[in-house]
Amino acid sequence: MNSSPKKVTLALYPEQFSGAEKTLLESADFRVLAWTYPSGVKALALENNRGRVVVLPYQGQMVWSAVFDGCNLTMGNMFSQPRPSPTVLGTYGCFMFHSGVLRNGCPSPQDDHPIHGEMPCAPMDRAWLEVGEDAKGVFLRVGGEYEYVQGFGDHYRACPSVTLRAGTALFDIGMDVSNLAGKPMDLMYMAHMNYAYVEQGQFVEPLGVARARMRSSVPAHVKPTPAWSAYMADLTEAPERLSTLDSPSLYDPEIVCFFDGVKADANGDAHFVLKHPHGEAFYTRYKPEQFEHAARWVLHNPDQQVAAFVLPATCEPEGYLAEKAKGHVRTLDAGQRAVFSVTTGYVSAAEMRRLEAQWAEG
Repeated sequence: MNSSPKKVTLALYPEQFSGAEKTLLESADFRVLAWTYPSGVKALALENNRGRVVVLPYQGQMVWSAVFDGCNLTMGNMFSQPRPSPTVLGTYGCFMFHSGVLRNGCPSPQDDHPIHGEMPCAPMDRAWLEVGEDAKGVFLRVGGEYEYVQGFGDHYRACPSVTLRAGTALFDIGMDVSNLAGKPMDLMYMAHMNYAYVEQGQFVEPLGVARARMRSSVPAHVKPTPAWSAYMADLTEAPERLSTLDSPSLYDPEIVCFFDGVKADANGDAHFVLKHPHGEAFYTRYKPEQFEHAARWVLHNPDQQVAAFVLPATCEPEGYLAEKAKGHVRTLDAGQRAVFSVTTGYVSAAEMRRLEAQWAEG
């Protein structure tokens, strides 16, 4: 029996994105809209009956925003719209970006790469839509392709994607990397999801709390204060004290921790939750066999408010030289492919109760 998904692929072209929002596709389950921001950045909204995700199809295919059931999932930030930028700091207001893939994290003074690498704002070569049905039901997907090639250097193809399904506020974010060179390449990748800060939100690891380690290094963009340093010293001794978002004044500068021993269920999935005071939640699941590492990032100041409750990655975000020294930089051999996927989004209080019942049953 043929179990392959049934789908129709529609090529996208920059000319379709001129001006204000216009509908490209509409069905009983989905709607797709395209437009260009005043900044010149092209955007695509994938919508179902629960909400929408906005993807930038030609700028790294970053997910600019996500809103479901009226809840904004995206970090508080200073950007009213995405900006054309070669690096992520020039447009740091997005819900998610693909960090990597040759370099990831905060560079040390000795590193020569931009923060979070070359992929976040990469100029995509192609973009397309897919509409279809598979074993999980009907889906709507935006995909793209970026070919990175340097004379006497690396050569790879990166294919990111975002998949939305009918009737759910969860969506899949994928990345497929192929080494096109005749030699091995370094691979450092993080699914960098910048979730909104939730006052009194609780961090939940339903399969058991993973061991947390506070980041000991201080990146160049972090300017410690005495109160922050004292708080970090306290958390270093007992990381579990950062379990509820109840002290925003202490989350500036940023708080970063790393997870060891992340637990997976019988399907190989790890689960992380940021539970809201009234029972709804932000939720992410991923496979630790794809992402050997994970981090958490919390920041709250007048300009940015974020609670990135889990950032799955192939390495820690300490920059190339530090991760190479730790043995955390993966190698992708000539012709080899690496595939990554996370499922993330919003669950209502009722959906959260059903998930908790499933986890309780084991």
